[in-house]
Amino acid sequence: MKIAVLKEQADGERRVAATPETVKKFIALGATLGVEAGAGDTASIADTAYSDAGASVGDRAATLAGADIVLGVQGPDPASLGGAASGAWIVASLNPFAERARVEAYAAAGYEALAMEFMPRITRAQSMDILSSQSNLSGYKAVLDAAAEYGRAFPMMMTAAGTISAAKAFVMGVGVAGLQAIATARRLGAQVSATDVRAATREQIQSLGAKPIFVENVAGIEGEGTGGYAGEMSPEYQAAQAELVSGHIAKQDIVITTALIPGRAAPRLISAAQVASMKPGSVIVDLAVEQGGNVEGSVAGEVVVVNGVKIVGHRNVPSRLAADASALFSRNLFNFLNAFWDKEAGRPVLDAEIGDAIRLTQGGKIVNPRLLS
Repeated sequence: MKIAVLKEQADGERRVAATPETVKKFIALGATLGVEAGAGDTASIADTAYSDAGASVGDRAATLAGADIVLGVQGPDPASLGGAASGAWIVASLNPFAERARVEAYAAAGYEALAMEFMPRITRAQSMDILSSQSNLSGYKAVLDAAAEYGRAFPMMMTAAGTISAAKAFVMGVGVAGLQAIATARRLGAQVSATDVRAATREQIQSLGAKPIFVENVAGIEGEGTGGYAGEMSPEYQAAQAELVSGHIAKQDIVITTALIPGRAAPRLISAAQVASMKPGSVIVDLAVEQGGNVEGSVAGEVVVVNGVKIVGHRNVPSRLAADASALFSRNLFNFLNAFWDKEAGRPVLDAEIGDAIRLTQGGKIVNPRLLS
């Protein structure tokens, strides 16, 4: 069983799908590891660290030759996978809804594409969940990005020259990224509030010392979708939330938005009018900018200024913490393959619950129900 680890080709991608730590663990299972030269450079991992761990380091062709499993952070270009074994597994974040043509190309080439972002959110798959591990870092980095753009201090400071008030930070969307954003803003000394459409998050917000901001008088709207994600809200709820947020957001210095709905454009949480209501010098970080954005006026890959308010739209935020993001991502991949490793077969053998959930292509065709519906 040969596992290939490729150098990422997507613009701005600094992560890598395996580290020397996981290379050693795969070798202990009986696998052979090939790593493309330079794969870890942008994540602060030298080629010699991989070779010292037992991997063969070479060019892309040598790395792919006879590979049974290809590991990536983002889905590799199907045309660049020449030499991989027939039916090889492509294990990565494959963005199947937005990259349908690439998925079809995997099928046409006979590869079995496994989308790690489709991992079910069940207890036994928690250690395999790339969305959680990467979102955790995104929430942390979002607050640091906000602090870097904000022209003032976060904590309250009492000095001989007078007192500096604490920054007011508002987190919209309390999933993994939002919870980490709350915790990080609190550690920096900000006065933090948060909101979510899911009523169950109220206690989580309070447990981190933040103030929950919730619509109280719209009955029967809990906002819970599948897999722990938020669902789509009724028009009544959306109107009530917009009114509540408008009054609150005008008083904030920092706003972090994190709301995503799988397979759909990101919900619009902040309008241009709400941006205009904020004080000059305020900062908004839109973590959903690559899926269309939660904030009207945000631009993917840019920091724009609207009426004195900075709207931060960095792409691929986990990649901005490449070393730690790679360590967590690579452990997710190892935990996944290790959980299904059959010692007698010398390879992983997937079960139906997880295999059917993440498998996009098999036998030359697309097989995932979410892509066929």
